[in-house]
Amino acid sequence: MKLRTFLTSAVAAAAALAFTAPAAMAQTAYKSEYRMSLVLGTAFPWGKGGELWANKVRERTNGRINIKLYPGVSLIQGDQTREFSALRQGVIDMAVGSTINWSPQVKQLNLFSLPFLMPDYAAADALTQGDVGKSLFQTLDKAGVVPLAWGENGYREISNSKKAIKSPEDLKGMKIRVVGSPLFLDTFTALGANPTQMSWADAQPAMASSAVDGQENPLSVYMAAKLYTVAQKHLTLWGYMNDPLIFVVNKDIWNSWTPADREIVKQAAIDAGKEQIAIARKGVIEADKPLLKEIASHGVTVTQLSPAEREAFVKATRPVVEKWKGQIGADLVNMAEKAIAARKK
Repeated sequence: MKLRTFLTSAVAAAAALAFTAPAAMAQTAYKSEYRMSLVLGTAFPWGKGGELWANKVRERTNGRINIKLYPGVSLIQGDQTREFSALRQGVIDMAVGSTINWSPQVKQLNLFSLPFLMPDYAAADALTQGDVGKSLFQTLDKAGVVPLAWGENGYREISNSKKAIKSPEDLKGMKIRVVGSPLFLDTFTALGANPTQMSWADAQPAMASSAVDGQENPLSVYMAAKLYTVAQKHLTLWGYMNDPLIFVVNKDIWNSWTPADREIVKQAAIDAGKEQIAIARKGVIEADKPLLKEIASHGVTVTQLSPAEREAFVKATRPVVEKWKGQIGADLVNMAEKAIAARKK
């Protein structure tokens, strides 16, 4: 009888261990700190999105998942075009990254960099929040990361130190800093400019020393970086592309978390993404556009293109769109164009 009781107790104990061990193992596998890569810090809407995500995750997991922000892509020596590879390899645990910076490794992300594809915010939303966004998330998953939510850096406008840009002719010979994307080189070459690839860390000193004449970035970046202090006194609103951001996690890290914590991290990313997009658009989408008024108050000449003036840029860059359509995937581009045409304005 004693033997039977002992065996029963032993089996029960083994069963209990079997049920608790995986949860315990999952818990002990958690790192004390997870590294999140960002190009821009929390003074910018981009970095603010990372901070919002990290804070929500920390609060909702009761500190089980603690995230530290690494702005300036400091985990990869400031080279933003290496971020996706580092994320896939596990050098980076999490990131809020730009479709532009990841496009060298995931060619489909070049979709958002096609010049003049998205005429307004409704067009950008039609892509990220629809079938195009779902398709791209599947592509990213196959590429080795776990995409969770969309954010936004914003529409990229062009500034320079020399003159108002109203036509492609005004760009001829102008040295424009661009990110490390071949599509950007093609776009600015088609417009007659002299595009120069440069990391953001090097861009501001280059503008201050006149090594480059201009740059293109969202208004929130222009303002937060105070680019009017580095001779960028001419700003043209041409809305030639929108730069969505993506909240992602390394696959091994994702798989080390319990299903419940994965769901928390995902929902936190979705919530942070919505808040971040609102921050990125603040001051730009309102009828009185307070951000433009603030920029102009610093002695900046702000030029708004007429539809006819914008069309000249569209026409000049059309060969770039045709060239890249095949590289991105004609089906994906066609899907995007249909979604934009059907958007609710």
